[in-house]
Amino acid sequence: MGNQYSFVGGMQGRWRVQNVRPVLGTGLDPVERLDIVAGAIATPPPDSAWVLRSFASNVRYAKRDELDTLRAVQPDLNRAEAVSAVLIPIKKSAQWWDMAQDERRAIFEEQSHHTAVGLEYLPGVARRLLHCRDLGEPFDFLTWFEFAPEHTAAFDQLLVRMRASKEWDYVEREVEVRLERDDAAQT
Repeated sequence: MGNQYSFVGGMQGRWRVQNVRPVLGTGLDPVERLDIVAGAIATPPPDSAWVLRSFASNVRYAKRDELDTLRAVQPDLNRAEAVSAVLIPIKKSAQWWDMAQDERRAIFEEQSHHTAVGLEYLPGVARRLLHCRDLGEPFDFLTWFEFAPEHTAAFDQLLVRMRASKEWDYVEREVEVRLERDDAAQT
């Protein structure tokens, strides 16, 4: 698959790690840097503490009008001003995965208003959802957010709102990795 990505926590990478914090469940080992590699890394580099493998997929819970609205305002990643980032790996409970997709959608959108809430923070906070569950990884999703430092308070507000939603009743593991881009760093 040409849509695979590996997030390598260790001593190398364009992103300087400011903080690794467990929100629910077990955290990740602290690291100095994060490298994002296009492709699947079979063997972790010797100076790495962890590798999170993922892939980009179709949007699974959005309807056409929601997708069109998102695509109209969602900025591209790697904007020059977006030097702040947060990687949030999430694992949901077996109860979540035992539900049919329409039941998950009802919680995700009709009850938690996931898309509508996220739209309120665009275009300041760009995001990308990557999937891991189908790869047998320890997390189900990796959510990557990028923003300019002046949007940090808005991003924090977005997190508070998402974590207070019905959807988060099904999250059993979540880690927050705060980052700052270091354009001088060599990957």
